[in-house]
Amino acid sequence: MKIVSIKSLKGLSVALLFGVMAVSCNKTLDKNPETSLVASQVYRNVFDADAAVIGVYGKFMGLAKQYVILNELRADLMQVTDNADADLRAVSTHSTTEANPYINPKDFYSLINNCNDVLKNFDIMLKDNKFKLSEYQQRYSDIGAIRSWLYLQLGIHYGTIPYVTDALENIDVVRDATKYPMLPFDQLLDSLITFTNALPYKLPYAPGTSLITTVDGSLTQRFFIEKNALLGDLNLWKGNYTAAATYYRALMEGSGYFLAYQSEAFYNNFKVRYAEVVTNNDLAVGYIRFKENDINSIVDNNSQGWRSMFARGQDAIWNWEMMWVLPFNANFAPVNPFVELFSNNGGKYLLKPSQQAILNWNSQLQSNGFPYDARGGMTYKTISGQPVIMKYLYNYLNESSLLPTNPLLKNGQWFLNRAAAVHLHFAEAANRDGRTKLAYAFVNNGIQAVFDTSSASGRDVTNLQNTLSYPAPYNFDARNGDFPRFRGDWHRHNGIRSRARLNRTPLSDTLSVIDMENSIINEGALELAYEGYRWPDLLRVALRRDDPSFIADKIYNKLLKEGNPAAATVRAKLMRKEYYLPFKW
Repeated sequence: MKIVSIKSLKGLSVALLFGVMAVSCNKTLDKNPETSLVASQVYRNVFDADAAVIGVYGKFMGLAKQYVILNELRADLMQVTDNADADLRAVSTHSTTEANPYINPKDFYSLINNCNDVLKNFDIMLKDNKFKLSEYQQRYSDIGAIRSWLYLQLGIHYGTIPYVTDALENIDVVRDATKYPMLPFDQLLDSLITFTNALPYKLPYAPGTSLITTVDGSLTQRFFIEKNALLGDLNLWKGNYTAAATYYRALMEGSGYFLAYQSEAFYNNFKVRYAEVVTNNDLAVGYIRFKENDINSIVDNNSQGWRSMFARGQDAIWNWEMMWVLPFNANFAPVNPFVELFSNNGGKYLLKPSQQAILNWNSQLQSNGFPYDARGGMTYKTISGQPVIMKYLYNYLNESSLLPTNPLLKNGQWFLNRAAAVHLHFAEAANRDGRTKLAYAFVNNGIQAVFDTSSASGRDVTNLQNTLSYPAPYNFDARNGDFPRFRGDWHRHNGIRSRARLNRTPLSDTLSVIDMENSIINEGALELAYEGYRWPDLLRVALRRDDPSFIADKIYNKLLKEGNPAAATVRAKLMRKEYYLPFKW
């Protein structure tokens, strides 16, 4: 029997939004009859469908802890603290056994089964005319994309897995290889691309959709998976570089987000735009104006500059960057797991930045001559003598004292996708697709600067500051000139390093694809640390090059700098291409 907890569907109550709703189960649960409905009483209309969607996302949030641990601790930027248990240490040293709770895939498959059940019932609802075709397409595509995202994660970490699209009465049946044979990662990608590409609706939920609302002060528009980003990622893993870049560009140009083409939102959102040097009301590394050479004038607070994207509310500037973010609210389940993992005040302080990560930031050079990457000092801070990963804690710790405002109020956010990540992945695809100079522009100081070969005052930029001679999706117009006047679609675009106020990496006519790819991955370490990208980025490049040393050396160096005696053993294991976790629960 299937039971759904229903409460204030039309308003999408906070309890439903942030709670975990059981969308499929096999036993009758002990619930108040007034708030529980059997299967014949649900999936009746669009509001029931909304409840099913929110239920999936509620359960999805329970994967946040496992997602960050698997994608970051297995790589080179995160290390365990003295407080970590043996299971966490095993994840870091690639020595996990089947009993390790952090590598259990069962929760992923439980949610996949929920998705399968919802998709099946959405088909029934459409057949029975219980909601409009447009309502069906949007919600079906959302849940289908979540399922594909979950399978991509499973492929990344386990390699060969069963691909199940049936709604099962008992998910343990997944382990029966005679019914659900194990599918290698490359074949899994084929299946995921085929299914996800066929989804009938790839844009965000349209304005006016009942799922787009404000709940507890948060607009829900960015709560839902971005399907163009997912398709870009799937094709990037598969090596379909033009397709990947096409999907990424659609997202960077805000497909489905903006009511007016060439509006302020169009020019600003998802473009990694230039800095506001006067007020620092931006997402760039900045200094107080006219004090740019004073190391103590760094803009480092919750409402200005680069750090603020992880702390500020959902204002227009937050929308420049954030594409998919799920909020943790202290009043509702699931509990924010990041306080426990990272905070040494009010948490268990189990994980910290690796020495290698700190070295990465400290080996950069800013344009004002300061010999470090300021993003490092905003990604982690030293609190009570201990290095603390901060990206997930800015909504929990007091802005000034860095102590919990209230230890019981563990509010926070799970950052699942943002503009910088899409720009770097676009650059990765473009570089492999023969557009290395364009990739360089996205990583460094932007299209306008890289493709402007003149320094003349009052110059005509008609044939400068653009790549309009390139084929789609690489034909960008970043022109910003007045003789004649141009304001190209991308005239506010900036590169990742320029937004971070770092000197650009060397550019020459002989810049190789491999060197540019290395630069992209290195920049990802500086910009995206602890957001869940690192192990996938390293693995993807190692597989593409058929070069296990690319990943093995980085993990080895992390462990070596920590004085871990397992460093050489781990390197040898990865050199044998033993990248994947045991698939068992």
